[in-house]
Amino acid sequence: MTDVALAQELRLIGRPVARHDARDKVAAATAYAADWAMPGMLHGAVLRSPYPSARIRRLETSRAARLPGVVAVLTAKDVPRNTLWTDVPGQTTTVGPLRARVHVLVEGRVRYQGEPVALVAAESEELARAALEAVEVEYEPLPGVFDPAAALEPQAPRVHEEGNLLAHWRVLTGDVTAALARADIVVEGEYRTQFVDAAYLEPESGVAWIDSDGVITIRVSTQVIEHFRDVAEVLQVPQNRVRVIGTYLGGGFGGKEDVTVEVYLGLLAWRTGRPVKMVWTRQESLLARAKRHPFRMRYRTGATRSGELVAQQIELLADAGAYAYLSALVLLYATVTAAGPYRVPAVEVEARVAYTNNPPTSAMRGFGAMQVVFGYESQMDRVARAVGLDPVRVRQLNSLRRGDTLPVGQVIETHVALPELAARAWAALGEASRPRAPHVSVGRGLACNFQPYGRIVWLHDWSSAWVGFEMDGSVVVRTGVPDVGGGQASSLCQIAAEVLGVDLERVSIHIADSALTPLAGTTTATRQLYMSGNAVLKAAETLRQQILGVAASMLGDDAAALEMADGAVHAPDGRALALPEVLARCARVGVPRSHLDVFHAPAGEPVDLERGSGKVFPDYTFGAHAVEVEVDTETGAVRVLKHVAAHDVGRAINPQSVEGQIQGGAVMGLGYGLMEEVVLEEGVNLTTSFAAYLIPTALDVPDVEPLVVESGEGLGPFGARGIGEPPIGPPAAALANAIEDATGVRVTMLPLTPERVARALGLVSPPPLPGGGAGRGQGPTPTTT
Repeated sequence: MTDVALAQELRLIGRPVARHDARDKVAAATAYAADWAMPGMLHGAVLRSPYPSARIRRLETSRAARLPGVVAVLTAKDVPRNTLWTDVPGQTTTVGPLRARVHVLVEGRVRYQGEPVALVAAESEELARAALEAVEVEYEPLPGVFDPAAALEPQAPRVHEEGNLLAHWRVLTGDVTAALARADIVVEGEYRTQFVDAAYLEPESGVAWIDSDGVITIRVSTQVIEHFRDVAEVLQVPQNRVRVIGTYLGGGFGGKEDVTVEVYLGLLAWRTGRPVKMVWTRQESLLARAKRHPFRMRYRTGATRSGELVAQQIELLADAGAYAYLSALVLLYATVTAAGPYRVPAVEVEARVAYTNNPPTSAMRGFGAMQVVFGYESQMDRVARAVGLDPVRVRQLNSLRRGDTLPVGQVIETHVALPELAARAWAALGEASRPRAPHVSVGRGLACNFQPYGRIVWLHDWSSAWVGFEMDGSVVVRTGVPDVGGGQASSLCQIAAEVLGVDLERVSIHIADSALTPLAGTTTATRQLYMSGNAVLKAAETLRQQILGVAASMLGDDAAALEMADGAVHAPDGRALALPEVLARCARVGVPRSHLDVFHAPAGEPVDLERGSGKVFPDYTFGAHAVEVEVDTETGAVRVLKHVAAHDVGRAINPQSVEGQIQGGAVMGLGYGLMEEVVLEEGVNLTTSFAAYLIPTALDVPDVEPLVVESGEGLGPFGARGIGEPPIGPPAAALANAIEDATGVRVTMLPLTPERVARALGLVSPPPLPGGGAGRGQGPTPTTT
């Protein structure tokens, strides 16, 4: 909660104001990364391996280098340091499994299809593509492994010399075996999720040049401007010789958290001394970008006859693909949240992630805490059916409460609105729709979730912001926040305007420049409103006190009695001083008209998960989604009729942005649940266009009704909670629950395509499951005892 002394009601916080970047985006005037151009600019391109597992026997670039218009051709031997470390940028604690490496360019051994082999810079994009075709590469295909379970077999081909097990996390609390033995019912199920792509409209892109001071400057579409350090380390130059400028993004969703084009642009600009532009094609973006982890989840859930949970025994296995990236961290999020937002006295979680020769997997919206929603919410629905409770009641009965302890030992310190959210979302569906035809069935499903916002506490997260007045009373905010389209920058303007008593139109903001804006960390982990919102709030609050102190001396009044509003300082007796007048006095008496502040999140040390020893995340956002679907029992086709999404956001700084985040996340979750899937055949990607990789359109989804609940108990500014990631979690599980409600069959493998639903209905024969096992095409058949 904020401690800002605002005597009057909030003027701007909580108002659905238009975002400052909205007009340019609607008018197509926003300059995205690929819209930038410079005189004398070259065009860069990447040569990628067509094989998922191979040895490079010969790599010859001389023919490509001799082509007219080709300025540079680089391979691994030309990179000063060919190792790129994946770590959480700017943090103080390095945790072994969370630090991973990848080669900038292949060093003899290819580990996935699309792995970068060489770089080219040429006078035009066409020449650069022609040069790629002129590079001669002789590959020797090698045996690969494409399933995480198979990868952990002793005789499996090794993706890396150290072995295929990347990370293992374990949580254990209570006596799970005894609790399951005493349970009245035990529900068992295996659930599988798929590879998916971030599928943003703006592919990876940027422009790099060397400025007049010799600084390598990269204007790029990224969620992390602190990748300037990665570029510097690869080039072996001081970190202060690289500058990254982040543009407004045409979508990120975690896909631009890892390094994409930054290092390639830095290398080519450094080598040629000329500006270089690189824009990935849609095909290579879908081919080579890191994906969301597919998970294989086994659940055994014990409950009493009254529906109270007594035990959860959970196994998680994830596919990391060929390189680690953030896989160990993603698995950690899944491990901590695997039992769901429920009280369970005995919990055991065994979680592993393995290397394969599939495309790498890494960060994506929901970050491991969303795959497990499909598992634990399918289980909750089945428990409810087994004991005869309705979907809302079973969740209300078992919901976490303030003061409860998670299986990892973290105490829930803020309000948990889950019982209210579940009831409101379910009720908002209204009257049930009638089937349109005899072969169509209608059903409803509910799913709840909790998602951390902010980083793990042992990473000692921080964010900084500078807030200042110009002499005319206008306000400037500077902070290194990348705006990924969620209205991050606009919300910061709203906070500054509220505290400093100026109209929103009088606030300008400069963001995402590693050289000129105070660093604010990554726009990931649903952290920017929480972290940078608090940083701006702290800076603005201190600046306010400075200004009021001077105004008090001018008015002969107590500073605590003064108010800032409408561009002036107001005394209780009605007298007022225009801000320019007060600011001029500040300048004369030497009182600063700006302030730089840093917000430090609650910190801690790494915990022993197995012993359940303490806090992992600062706090969580809770949600509940309810859907109504119709299922064609002759074809298996599913149509979503209604979707209600309820979340406790603490405080809605801008309700319009909050509703947009909820609706966008819900639609993304529906795509995950119904159709999105990266199809791989022995590591070869068969879905490298939007003709093959399907994402939902306006014709596939209903209007999502957002229900915004404000408990005021978040850790962000004015009591806000993060809402960027949480809405993507529940839709897939809610759909599966609704399909069972409509048809009586449960589908346990995503996406819930017509083919899988048809197999579950017995309309077509089941194929074998990837990695073994068989069911009715929808995954192993769940059981209840």
